[in-house]
Amino acid sequence: MASISALGVGSGLDLAGLVDQLKAAERQKLVPILEQQSAQKTKISAYGRLESAMDRVQTSVAKLNDPATFNKQKSTVTGDGVLAIAGETANAGRYEVTVSQLARAGSAASNSVALDQELTAADATLTLNFGAGTTQTNYDVNIAAGSTLAEVRDQINADKEAGVTASLVNDGTGYRLALSSKETGEEASLTGFTGLASLTMDAATLRAGQDAKLNVNGIAITSKTNKVEGAIQGVTLDLTAVSETPATLVIERDEGSLKEAINAFVSNYNEMKSTVGRMTAYNGEGETSGELVGDRTVRTIENRLRQDVTGSFGTGDISRLAQMGIAIDEKGRLKVDEAKLDEAIVTNPEGLSSFFAGDTKEGGFAGKLNATLEEITSESGIIQSSVNSAELRVDSLDQRKLRMEASIERSTERYRKQFAGLDGLIAQMNSMSNYLGQQFDMLSSMQKS
Repeated sequence: MASISALGVGSGLDLAGLVDQLKAAERQKLVPILEQQSAQKTKISAYGRLESAMDRVQTSVAKLNDPATFNKQKSTVTGDGVLAIAGETANAGRYEVTVSQLARAGSAASNSVALDQELTAADATLTLNFGAGTTQTNYDVNIAAGSTLAEVRDQINADKEAGVTASLVNDGTGYRLALSSKETGEEASLTGFTGLASLTMDAATLRAGQDAKLNVNGIAITSKTNKVEGAIQGVTLDLTAVSETPATLVIERDEGSLKEAINAFVSNYNEMKSTVGRMTAYNGEGETSGELVGDRTVRTIENRLRQDVTGSFGTGDISRLAQMGIAIDEKGRLKVDEAKLDEAIVTNPEGLSSFFAGDTKEGGFAGKLNATLEEITSESGIIQSSVNSAELRVDSLDQRKLRMEASIERSTERYRKQFAGLDGLIAQMNSMSNYLGQQFDMLSSMQKS
């Protein structure tokens, strides 16, 4: 049988095209596998979005599980010269604050010298003087022989205990060493420096440090810094300027912050429910449905959350969400009665704290819901377990796909060999036909002659 170099050459038929059609038909067997893979990958992506929605709920729930959320105070300042931040331990009240003096750091500068001038021929000690009255102290900085002004600066700054920062200032005729106390207040104030004959302090540049002075409700207070803590319990005062008239500071419960925390939980919970709704929606035959329609994992999660949201918690007179104006609608979303919630925040913050935060980490509504969400979203939780199962199914389908593709290639090769044999046989038959035709033509010619 003649050897055929390409299908169809011997027979003149499109055998290569026929093999391709048969291969395409065989590859239809891959369609169900590819569709199953796509469905599993879609599920994995949907689980990721679901987990993100759950994480946002968990973040807002964690805030409600902190008793500090219900004890937060806010400060309001009317007037100039002072800012205030109220902590958890601050007591509600009204204060008049007058700032008569701001705290500042001490500073001084040397006489003017050339930048490249050697200030000491031998190793020397630069003595820094600090404080005022009976609290005066000294600190020695070692200066190497042959040091220039820049090198003196660098040696001072290299000593972290020196209590000053050093820099150079060009006064137009030469350079000065400028020193400034690292801390404000009289006690930490630089008051002078000695020790280098070629580098003396210019007394006219000395600017002594000073303490801050303020008056709170008639009580005189001094502070080493402009950040005053402890003058008013739980309140940090930031002094910004000397004030001509008293500034009024009002400390009161931060009801707006508490309402914001509760509304953040409601909003994130409803957003999560909407996400679940879209993923589980069934839009009828022939229509696009949600990625997790009928999914057992989602049903389990919804049942767990429903039990927590409708449960009773706390030992106070608020034990259910409905008692503070948060109801559950027909779609399982939360709906807030603003007036009722405002009333609960104003009149019963302790009851809200008992309900949400409870007496223990998991004793209140927020603690229990947080524990449930942790079981859902943790690395060993319900969602990750479902993701792992889906990924295993994808891997298994990958193996099936590889086996099927190998089977298709074997079938295609078998078709190719069979058609190659057919091509050769047809070529041989065509050759024989041509030969016989030639012989009959010759016999016909001989008979005629």
